[in-house]
Amino acid sequence: MSIKSLSIRIDTEMLDKLHVVADYEGRSANSQILILIRDCIEKYEEKHGEIKFKKE
Repeated sequence: MSIKSLSIRIDTEMLDKLHVVADYEGRSANSQILILIRDCIEKYEEKHGEIKFKKE
């Protein structure tokens, strides 16, 4: 699995709050974002089925 980089725009207040949540959970902000994305994908797949891609 390759690791890709993603840049996002986020306002200061939201970023500060993200850091508070991540610190509380004992994670970095990056790790917290990855967990949120993973949870979002799992929730989507529970409702709509597994996301599959065509192999080329």
